[in-house]
Amino acid sequence: MKKIFAFFVAFFLIFSILPGFSYMVKYKEDYYKLFHVHYQQYPDDCIENIYWLEQAVKADFCNPLYAPVTINDEKDWEKYRYLFMMHINLKLIEQHTRLGRVYDKQVAHFYDAPWRDAYIENLNKAKTCYEAGLYYWREAKLWAEKANVGKFKFLTLQQIQNWEDERERIGNGKLDYEKILNRELKRVNKVIEEFEKMDKDY
Repeated sequence: MKKIFAFFVAFFLIFSILPGFSYMVKYKEDYYKLFHVHYQQYPDDCIENIYWLEQAVKADFCNPLYAPVTINDEKDWEKYRYLFMMHINLKLIEQHTRLGRVYDKQVAHFYDAPWRDAYIENLNKAKTCYEAGLYYWREAKLWAEKANVGKFKFLTLQQIQNWEDERERIGNGKLDYEKILNRELKRVNKVIEEFEKMDKDY
């Protein structure tokens, strides 16, 4: 019995002093890997994703050798970086919109009057999320334009075809978050006005 106990003690001591497998998050690509979408996404999930995506925006790119696409020359590398930044900003819009919808109240019903102030507070949070989305849309459009210049006309990075599709849809106007977000902001402002007109002691 003592031998078995000594064996287990020795086993755990050996494994406790061995170096663990660690992964340092340093580059844009590393932070982007931490971004994930749940089937049922709660506000905390959105906030976590926004945090990782914003860290990705601020971080440096990894060496082209370790990029998630094959980089053959400097032109590939330049276009990849523009597409990456465009895509990150689109994901930030998506997450802010999801978060905004959590606090959004589509319609001000007369029977909501007793909770008027709480609804107005939440609608203002939704408004802030949609306004943040507009900032990221301007950024996404800027990066899409850089990836859409003449020298990249016949260059398609096949491994990130979905990013190329996003760039194309921004370029031809089929993807227009400004229109969507402004529509949401207009509606939210209208709902806030309706709540403000209500008598909360109804």
